[in-house]
Amino acid sequence: MKRGLIVMLAVLSGPVLAAPQEIKLWRHDTGDLDMAAGRAAVERFNRAQTQWKVVVEAIPQGSYTESITAASMVGQLPCIIALDQPTVPNFAWAGHIRPLETLLPQPALAQLLEGGRGTYKGQIYSVGQLDVVLALFARRSQLAALGIRVATMEQPYTAEEFHLLLTTAKQSGRYRFPLDLNGRFKGEWYSYAFSPWLQSAGTDLIDRANYLRVDGVLNNDSAVAVGRYYGKLFKEKLAERHPADDKAFEQGRALLHYTGSWKARDYTELFGDDLVVMPPPDFGHGPKIGAASWQWGITRSCRQPEGAAAFLAHLISPSEIAAASRMTGLVPVSVGSAALTEHYRPGGDWRTYFDYAQRYAVPRPATPAYPALSSTFEKAMADIRSGKDAAEALDEAVEAIEHNIARNNGYGYSARKAGGGL
Repeated sequence: MKRGLIVMLAVLSGPVLAAPQEIKLWRHDTGDLDMAAGRAAVERFNRAQTQWKVVVEAIPQGSYTESITAASMVGQLPCIIALDQPTVPNFAWAGHIRPLETLLPQPALAQLLEGGRGTYKGQIYSVGQLDVVLALFARRSQLAALGIRVATMEQPYTAEEFHLLLTTAKQSGRYRFPLDLNGRFKGEWYSYAFSPWLQSAGTDLIDRANYLRVDGVLNNDSAVAVGRYYGKLFKEKLAERHPADDKAFEQGRALLHYTGSWKARDYTELFGDDLVVMPPPDFGHGPKIGAASWQWGITRSCRQPEGAAAFLAHLISPSEIAAASRMTGLVPVSVGSAALTEHYRPGGDWRTYFDYAQRYAVPRPATPAYPALSSTFEKAMADIRSGKDAAEALDEAVEAIEHNIARNNGYGYSARKAGGGL
């Protein structure tokens, strides 16, 4: 009788629901808006289904890269990690993250702009929701006072015209240094901001046909011309070598600010309709800008890759990208998501930034050598800014980068298999 009662109670109570499996996620601790957007996305995913539960651990930004590198060496990475997109090929080459094409729906991947994907050897290893874009900021009234036209996507400034207008502004006596190039920034800013000038001139940091050859690419005539153009901006005091602060544009001391769309909200609030957003200068092959910011990858050690993939598919849905964009103000990385936002939809007040991301964005070279490329290019540009001739500085950069690639056995690329050959 007692046994029958137990069976009857079990039937009446229904099946016992299994607890959702935990998916661990590591991310770096960023600004309040970004963190809030991330928490909201996780909460929506966890509420929407019962099979998986994403658990987030935020690590201080200053120690984040060291933390994931140390964890990767002892096999202690979580299922999902945040990655700065240019570092994705290095993690893929080292075997720490897995390709996503077989895990995520193809239509979800296909909708993403360049700024929404991280690749290595033609495979997608990371996806993101948001991006920023480079632009020239100016005030319409200040340009008009000097008789300078507003550049447009249809007619950007040529490199020659850009230099001429800076000279005009300098000679007017109104601007001691008419161009702000974020001279106080260090690190990745140099590759992010100025390798697009190389690409606009028809060259690059490295030959992307094989990711092995740097000589004849980073130091060819076009690259040297860009380097000398950059150096001349400082020599002629059109830009300040070592600015004391980063407020030259907002205080009216600079006519133009070459920076990212992270300044969009501040400058819109400061200048309203007087603010103009223009493409970067054209060095011959159209304006170019860097693509991609922080993204998400799935580790090789993850025991629930299908759960991790379900969360990433959730993140890159148009509604989730749009929600993240609305909270942070950053550029959404798909057409569908942009249409769901007030700022970036067609006709929106920040649509220009999305248009730049669609037309001008070039991802940084998808090679594990990128950290070496970036730091070496930074040194070369700093040397040029200090007065070294561009040909010498870029030759030194080429030698250092090719030595690094050779020391690492090509980072997984083979000259015999390369489309461009050596």
